Amino acid sequence: MDNDDDIARANRAKRGSPYLNTDQAAAYLKLSGRLLKRMRRSGKGPVFRRHSRFVQYHIDDLDAWSRDQSAREIGQ
Repeated sequence: MDNDDDIARANRAKRGSPYLNTDQAAAYLKLSGRLLKRMRRSGKGPVFRRHSRFVQYHIDDLDAWSRDQSAREIGQ
């Protein structure tokens, strides 16, 4: 099963980088870039990585954060 996941990740990487900058990640989540930056500073946004001086978001982290947000809304 892990091998299938590795293959899927490799295929995604061939199509393009799975990392998005702040504006791309915001568009992916249908948020404004400004809101995503505020959420990052307050620690309430999706997981991000710093590659050198650049902030990058992995698509899998954005999807996981989005799922977590919908689960929180249902639980309240």
